[in-house]
Amino acid sequence: MPETFKYKVRDRAGALLEGELDADNVSVVAARLRQQGFIPIEIDRKASGGLQSDLKIPGISDRVKLKDLAIFSRQLATMINSGLSLLRALTILTEQTENQSLAKVIGEVRQDVETGSALSVAMAKHPKVFNNLFVSMVRAGETGGILDDVLVRVADTIERQVQLRNKVKSAMTYPIMAMSLILLILAAMLIFIVPQFKNMYDALQGTLPLPTRMLLWASSAFINYGLIIGVPVTVVTIILVRRWAKTEKGRYTVDKFKLKAPLFGKIVHKAALARFSRTLGVLLSAGVPILESLEIVAETVNNVVIGNAIQDVKASVKTGESIARPLTEHEVFPPMVVQMLAVGEETGALDTMLEKIADFYEDEVATAVESLTSLIEPLLIVVMGIAVGGMLISLYMPMFNIINLIK
Repeated sequence: MPETFKYKVRDRAGALLEGELDADNVSVVAARLRQQGFIPIEIDRKASGGLQSDLKIPGISDRVKLKDLAIFSRQLATMINSGLSLLRALTILTEQTENQSLAKVIGEVRQDVETGSALSVAMAKHPKVFNNLFVSMVRAGETGGILDDVLVRVADTIERQVQLRNKVKSAMTYPIMAMSLILLILAAMLIFIVPQFKNMYDALQGTLPLPTRMLLWASSAFINYGLIIGVPVTVVTIILVRRWAKTEKGRYTVDKFKLKAPLFGKIVHKAALARFSRTLGVLLSAGVPILESLEIVAETVNNVVIGNAIQDVKASVKTGESIARPLTEHEVFPPMVVQMLAVGEETGALDTMLEKIADFYEDEVATAVESLTSLIEPLLIVVMGIAVGGMLISLYMPMFNIINLIK
């Protein structure tokens, strides 16, 4: 059934025009507009009944995910390699990209390219979608005439980043969810089960064991003050901590803690080293200058501590030093990384050595995640057993002395 679409286009003179058109889908609308000599800028379904047909949540619906960028990069590389012109490839991707926010950006990039801008320059106008790594790689590909090869490398790099991030998230999500379940069970017992025993023990009018009295007090305090005081305090604390973490000092402290945190610190550290090695290796292999590569890596490594160390390395390299020597001054880079980079510099195969380091640490992250999962599962079972079992024992302790309590 045909739908009504609102569109924005530019005519041959460059004027912006708006209108509506009935069609089966967005692709049909775009095709009709191009046949009329217009350049589609934006095409959306018209809201029905005064409401927007597609619900858009700021910061969620409009976000372009790394996976979407990887797909875009690989598709663009395939089209260019197949002989399609850049403008034709961007036009096709504008129509078929499912993420509407990315499709809109691709359309704007296509428009800039059509007016004479280089692809990298057009992409640089959208830093929230195409970061410095993406733009620099595209610029290097344009300069060297190997844009399709570089785009494939970008897609591979992004996909590896997604896989690495998912592994780290899975390592952290499982224990958090399990502990939340344990706390939920304990809260339910304090609210619904413990008060039943309190009523029974009040009727006995005896002296209860200390653990039982502590448990009854905790239940009463949680019921009477937990929601009134606990929830607001928790919310305010989270807000304050998040604001503090956005400051320069706060972010540095948080990132430093991530690298040294029990259980998870090693995984985060290895993931950061893998990201550093993979990104720097890809940039150097694409022909991006070393100083620009180090600047980009410092921004994209996603850890202030390692980013500051890379900035120090960049300053040393700028004065003529090698990369490996300044790395020895920062404990975040293990001796193995330093030695392998030194060998890479001596043999002239630094990019290859960086890829090997990245492969090694990505495998290390995968192994660490599996080991952590196998360690945490029995540990959480023990914690749950102690918490729930301790509460049950405290509740039933007076039963062993029920006769004396009745007297």
